[in-house]
Amino acid sequence: MGNVLGMIAAHWDGQAARFDDEVDHGLTAPATRAAWSRWLSVWLPEPPARIADLGCGTGSLALLLASSGHEVTASDISPEMVRRARQKATAAGVEVELAVADAASPRLAARSLDVVLVRHLAWTLPNPHHAITTWASLLRPGGRLVMVEGRWGTAAQTGPPPAGSDIDHGDYTDVHRSLPWYGGVAADTLIPVLGQHFDRVDHHDLTSDDDLWGQAVTDERYAAVAHLDT
Repeated sequence: MGNVLGMIAAHWDGQAARFDDEVDHGLTAPATRAAWSRWLSVWLPEPPARIADLGCGTGSLALLLASSGHEVTASDISPEMVRRARQKATAAGVEVELAVADAASPRLAARSLDVVLVRHLAWTLPNPHHAITTWASLLRPGGRLVMVEGRWGTAAQTGPPPAGSDIDHGDYTDVHRSLPWYGGVAADTLIPVLGQHFDRVDHHDLTSDDDLWGQAVTDERYAAVAHLDT
């Protein structure tokens, strides 16, 4: 497992310099930034909420949340992603607590959060079921897990996903056989898993929101918002 995680971290270190070139990663286009702000206001409680953005990449969503008045902790397995997120937070004058950490095992206290947010992360986890169990344990009563996910290919692929997908970031061949949800996870697969840990799960179809992705997409994109009542 350690070798797989090391390879994943090294992969994303190599992608960090151009990660924000994709409009839905950098959130530099006003329409895309506004679309993410709009959806986040639907999925999240009113600020200030204590939020962990796990697998945060270069921190675009974390900065957006902090600028909206939330208390944000963000982490990524890639040191280079975190370094760039710190640079962006400093430049924006936004306070975000940043750390290098495996999203599936964040160094956070149990029942300390109002929200755990992950975006297009499940496909790159060696044990996503364990991660979901861990994330549920971090939430206070009334908390929620927000998973922005999709399905772009098949777990049996031997090369990178199709061009234009959100995981077209080079060849994952060396590690993809260790990733059960490689290619993404469909809502009808994820939601029953969430239902084992949460009291209710809301499904939001995001495929047709071109502004959110900065382009038209035809693959499955959605958010699953899982609520913990007790």
